[in-house]
Amino acid sequence: MAKISAGVATSHVPAIGAAVDLGKTQEDYWAPLFAGYEFSKEWIAKEKPDVIFLVYNDHASAFDMKFVPTFAIGCGEKFGIADEGWGPRPVPEVVGHPDLAWHISQSVIQEDFDLTIINEMEVDHGLTVPLTLMFGQPEAWPCLVIPFAVNVVLYPPPSGMRCYRLGQAIRRAVETFDDDLNVQIWGTGGMSHQLQGPRAGLINKEFDADFLERIVNDPESLAAMPHVEYMRNAGAEGIELVMWFIMRGALDKKVNELHRFYHVPASNTAVGHLILENGK
Repeated sequence: MAKISAGVATSHVPAIGAAVDLGKTQEDYWAPLFAGYEFSKEWIAKEKPDVIFLVYNDHASAFDMKFVPTFAIGCGEKFGIADEGWGPRPVPEVVGHPDLAWHISQSVIQEDFDLTIINEMEVDHGLTVPLTLMFGQPEAWPCLVIPFAVNVVLYPPPSGMRCYRLGQAIRRAVETFDDDLNVQIWGTGGMSHQLQGPRAGLINKEFDADFLERIVNDPESLAAMPHVEYMRNAGAEGIELVMWFIMRGALDKKVNELHRFYHVPASNTAVGHLILENGK
């Protein structure tokens, strides 16, 4: 049967993708950030996942104010790269796993989580930047990817606890899929940052450090944090961190922490990164 072997959490700052695409990764500003992902690239090359279930948020590329689903799963065979205003990123198209995506949809919906089924959509930096950070610049992504979009843009977003429980349901779904697959689940977005208003540029290192520690070792307590606390302590866009709980809920309660990295700033954002492994 399929098995979730590991979880990855990472920020998905658009400027990171631009730095890669423009060949700036070794510049003084960017080099320390990319150094934090060298272990990750070596690790994932050895792990060779068959499928990545990638949790991210769309940035008005696939959806707009006319239609914003809380949870949307990509069940198509392929997903193109969105033009976010300066042309599509020069990265490979994303190849999905429709059979597994439909199986997860069936199982999770039967557990009373409402998902929107997406058969055609383009994916933006929220999904492509994490792939670039982990895989570099291949001609084709070395594994299949199931995009899973979460609304953290239009109020109200889902709670951390809702996301955590959804992650648990996704794990149950994966483990009832017949094919022998090595599946990873990634939670992306965050960490503390605010892009507009009087607090634009906010970064809260203490909050971020506490979040990284607790999502590893005390996720259920942390998942109970209300939305207002993210707003107060991590900025308006810090709410993206609820997506990490889908990843964490799909893992064992006690995990092996293989890698932790934190860096500020990347553009005007704090970057956090974790690799968590289920017991073997």
